[in-house]
Amino acid sequence: MNRTLCLLGAILLLAACSKITADNYAKLHAGMSLAEISAILGQPGQCSEVLLLKQCRWGDDKHYIAVSFAADAAVSLSGQGL
Repeated sequence: MNRTLCLLGAILLLAACSKITADNYAKLHAGMSLAEISAILGQPGQCSEVLLLKQCRWGDDKHYIAVSFAADAAVSLSGQGL
């Protein structure tokens, strides 16, 4: 029982430390590099490239921030569940 409570507490603490927040989203703007955005949000969970556009996503299916980059400069930003 005690172990279960400790595990639950750890999970809640980690969830509270998420960098996928409205405050952090407000710090992002067009023209920022992937390194600058990663300094705020941490490393992206996934990135993909199509032609000259790189798309990276931080978070999960319900709470995420997505950024598209062209020549390592953010050109579009979107978020959900912030």
